[in-house]
Amino acid sequence: MRQNSSDASAASQPLTHLDAQGQAHMVDVSPKQQTTRQAIAVGQVRMLPETFAAIAAGNAPKGDVLGTARLAGIMAAKQTAQLIPLCHPLPLHRIEVELLPDPDLPGYRIQALVKTKAETGVEMEALTAVSVAALTLYDMAKALEKSMQIENIHLLSKTGGKSGDYQSEDYPLQAKE
Repeated sequence: MRQNSSDASAASQPLTHLDAQGQAHMVDVSPKQQTTRQAIAVGQVRMLPETFAAIAAGNAPKGDVLGTARLAGIMAAKQTAQLIPLCHPLPLHRIEVELLPDPDLPGYRIQALVKTKAETGVEMEALTAVSVAALTLYDMAKALEKSMQIENIHLLSKTGGKSGDYQSEDYPLQAKE
């Protein structure tokens, strides 16, 4: 995994979301400069070939599986601060969620790109978008198959901010910017 230098030293630094008494609190980001920040997260939903074929053909009982999952991912990114207790509400300037068919899984690969100009990053927004898109795909297709598997949700890359850029080892294989 390609890490920036701050990842290696992060374990030795104090936790920023804990106060002197060990209580969780929201970090004060007001002294930070607003910079352009972007994050890409990915995940996948694995399913039976028959389920994959039905979704691809538009034959799911609940309707447009992929369109609904894409919109749910976009909406979820905008609600991240409501879902994750210590996330800052951020002005999001770009949100893209893609559900890409992969017959080799079989299933769908999900990618979310989130961009802002703010004092803190959008990694959690990208991860939330992928997670909720995957959950929505499952919900929309569960009448076809209940054994679908949501897998491998992770941060693919991030740019901007004090900690610098980050790319996971599979970045060049998966990223579509």
